[in-house]
Amino acid sequence: MRTNIPSLTNNLMIAGTMSGVGKSLLTAGLCRIYSRRGYRVAPFKSQNMALNSTVTPDGGEIATSTALQALACGREPSVEMNPILLKPTKDTASQVIINGKAEETLSAAEYFRIKGKLLPIIKESYYKLARDNDIVFIEGAGSVCELNLMKNDIVNLGFAAVVDAPVLLVGDIDRGGIFAQLYGSIALLDKPDRERIRALVVNRFRGDERLFSDGVEILKQRTRRPVAGVLPMMQLDLPEEDSLSRRLERNDISDIDIAVAGLPHISNYTDFLQLERYPEVSVRYVHSVADFQKPDMVIIPGTKNTIRDLRWLKKSGLSDLIKKYAGRLPVIGICGGYQMLGEVIRDPDGVEEGGEEEGLGLIPMITELSPEKTTVRTDGILANGMKASGYEIHAGISSFTREAEHLFLTSDGRECGYIDRKGRIAGTYMHGFFDSAEITDSLVHSLAREKGVRVETHYTSNLSEENSRELDRLSYMMEEKLDMDLIDSIIFRSGMS
Repeated sequence: MRTNIPSLTNNLMIAGTMSGVGKSLLTAGLCRIYSRRGYRVAPFKSQNMALNSTVTPDGGEIATSTALQALACGREPSVEMNPILLKPTKDTASQVIINGKAEETLSAAEYFRIKGKLLPIIKESYYKLARDNDIVFIEGAGSVCELNLMKNDIVNLGFAAVVDAPVLLVGDIDRGGIFAQLYGSIALLDKPDRERIRALVVNRFRGDERLFSDGVEILKQRTRRPVAGVLPMMQLDLPEEDSLSRRLERNDISDIDIAVAGLPHISNYTDFLQLERYPEVSVRYVHSVADFQKPDMVIIPGTKNTIRDLRWLKKSGLSDLIKKYAGRLPVIGICGGYQMLGEVIRDPDGVEEGGEEEGLGLIPMITELSPEKTTVRTDGILANGMKASGYEIHAGISSFTREAEHLFLTSDGRECGYIDRKGRIAGTYMHGFFDSAEITDSLVHSLAREKGVRVETHYTSNLSEENSRELDRLSYMMEEKLDMDLIDSIIFRSGMS
């Protein structure tokens, strides 16, 4: 496992002292910097655990964070960039997606037993990227020194050794204990792994960074590593790692209030980023009847366990509230939420929970879950003539029980949603439906007119364009604050001893 294999290209691993220190965005920023300099760059994360995923052009499923890094490189995402994706379905089990395709659902113990066997698949993906690019930026996962997981490590220093990658170690000063984070991580490692760490980054510093100059010197002395930079706390409007997102805890109410059911196994809540960008709009994730209050619209989002979350929706009392207000205010379901709005969900093959569960009955539709998973990019025309584009990720086939109005048809003539005649109840399998500036702007201003409030904000750029601008902001800040000569020397090996 730890045998070094010469790298086919220049590379750098961005590893962290713990989860949520900013590895994903630092990787994205470096991808943007070096692609802007004219290098052909690719991101890579061998194993990702996330509920936010997207679909590649060839129909593979990868983590949204990796797709964002691909956007930073100015290219389409590919399954080679994230060959192993774990999507939690229960507290102790995850669906294992290999090379973009769902394989099986395994417990943590079962996955740990097979993890080492996935290395050949991961290496094949990495070397394909390495052959086609000048630089590969490799994102680690969690903590760089989980000592109990070092055996058969396929995502942190174990993989760095396989592909002979130097490592940039990132710590989060905002969470406290930066010296313990960085020095402690290095001190706990064996010598070969320790020597692979070439420099440190202090992330999310608040205030005047000159006040931390003594701290930088202490880190240099204790770790015997250069500090590549102290990055400031920066508010970025970009997708976050789902398990740590503060978005799910927001409860402020604005002129236009949108309540999203806070399902326990919520997935792809990145669907609502474009809505969140409006200062006049609040997107709240409600978890109880007390949270519900008086929203102007309700959304039931995607989920990785539709039947279990439908049962939770009923137990919480939210389903009764949604049915009570449906028709008086707009109710929209996305993917699993769309299935929940139907009459019944059946699971004859035990894809999730087995058996069947009665839906909310707001859409004349029956869904049957199946082992075969649909992952496809989708585009089409809405009933009002607007264009929609996004992607589908679902295990289920839905059929209407009576003649129904279609929210839109795909470009190949396929039904991909429902809307009632009054335009108050709708659903679609399409993720990314709200990424369109035209669709979202029309919706927000329609809600404002109905409520009699004024919304000044108008967006004309789609979510990907907004994300691209935010990535520019991030990369320019990083280029200013990081010692880029040092990072160049590490990537291109001129600084390797």
